[in-house]
Amino acid sequence: MPVLGVTQILAWGGIYYTPVLIVPLIAREHGWSMSFAMGGFSFALLAAGLAAPYVGRSIDRYGGHVVMTIGSLLGALGLVLITVADNRIAYVAVWILLGIALSASLYDAAFASLGRIFSAAARRPITALTLAGGFASTVGWPATHFLSEAVGWRGTYLIYAGLLLVVAAPLHAFLLPRERVEFSPPTPQPGAKAPDRVLPARGLPFLLVAGGFAIYAFVPSGLAAHLLAIFTRAGIDGDTVVMIGALFGPAQVGARVIEFAFGRNMHPLWIARIALTALLAGFVMVGVFGIATPVAAAFAIIFGGANGLITIARGAVPLALFGAAGYGRLMGRLAFPFLMVQAAAPLVMAMVVDRASDAAALAMASAFAAIGLICFVVIRRPR
Repeated sequence: MPVLGVTQILAWGGIYYTPVLIVPLIAREHGWSMSFAMGGFSFALLAAGLAAPYVGRSIDRYGGHVVMTIGSLLGALGLVLITVADNRIAYVAVWILLGIALSASLYDAAFASLGRIFSAAARRPITALTLAGGFASTVGWPATHFLSEAVGWRGTYLIYAGLLLVVAAPLHAFLLPRERVEFSPPTPQPGAKAPDRVLPARGLPFLLVAGGFAIYAFVPSGLAAHLLAIFTRAGIDGDTVVMIGALFGPAQVGARVIEFAFGRNMHPLWIARIALTALLAGFVMVGVFGIATPVAAAFAIIFGGANGLITIARGAVPLALFGAAGYGRLMGRLAFPFLMVQAAAPLVMAMVVDRASDAAALAMASAFAAIGLICFVVIRRPR
C-alpha cells in the first residue's frame, strides 16, 4: 500500500523518532531535567497503549480512512502545541495527545486497516508496508538533525505538523479504500483445499501471543535507549558507534525483503521463532567475545534483522492464528501490553545499568528475548 507506506514514514519520522534528538533541546531551553523531558514521551507511549483497544475497534467499525485521518490531524495539532507548551503540565498533556495520535497512526493501526481491507490475504500487504516503514528512521533522524540546525526544534516540529496535515491526513482520508470485507464462508468446491482453521482469540493461545510480543517489546525499547551508550562505555569511539547504529535500519529492511521474497509459504510463527533465535545467538556472541567494534556491528545487524521480522510477525501471527474477523479489535488488544512494556523498558534498563552494570542490562534483555521465544515455541497451530 503506497499510501500507508508514505504516511508511516511521516508518522514514525515526525513523532516517534524525533524525541531522541529534540527532547534534549527542549530540556535545555526550559531548564528541565532530561528525565522529566523524556518522561513526556513515556507518557505518550502509555497513552498510546491505553487508546489502542479503542482505536482497533474503531477501525473495525469505521475504517482506517476515518481513524487514521483523525490520528494524523491529532498528530499535527500535538506538534503545533508542543512548540508553545512552556510549563510542565501543558508539556505532559501535549505528549498524551501525541500518544493518542501515535496509536491511530503507527503500525498497529495500519495493520488493522489492511486486515479490514484485505481480510485473510493481508499478510503480503503487511510485509510490504513494513518495508516502507523500515526507512522511517533512516529518513527521519537525518531530516530531524538537518531541520533542527536549520530552523530550530520549533520550526522542525511545525514542518512535521504541516506534513501530517497536508500530506498524511488527505492520503488517509481520500486514498485509503473504504470497502469493508464481509466475512462469509466460501462455497466449498469439489477437490478444493479446506480453508485453514483459526483459534478463538482468547484463553491460552491469546495469552501466549500477547505475552510473547509484549515481553519482546522490552528488548527493542530498552536497547534503543541504551545500546549505543553501552557500546561507547565499552571503549568504542563516538563516530564508530554512530556508524554501528546506522546499520540497524538497513538490517531491518534487508530482513523484510528476504521474508517478502522467500517467506510467503512459511507460517508467521516460524518467522517469529527464527527471529528470536537469531537475536539470542547475537546476545551469546556479545557475551562470549565481549564488546568490540566487529562484534558490536554484527550485533546491530542481527538485532535489526530480528526486529524487522518481528514487526512482520506482529501483524501476521494474529491474522494466521485467529483469523481476519475482528482483526482491528484484536490488534488493539495486543497493542496495549506491547506499548505498556515499551514505555517502561528504558526506565527499567536505566535502573539496572545504574545499580548493576551494562552486562547485567544486556543479560536482562536477552532473558526477555528468551521468554518471548518460549511463548512462540509453545503456541500450536490449529489442526
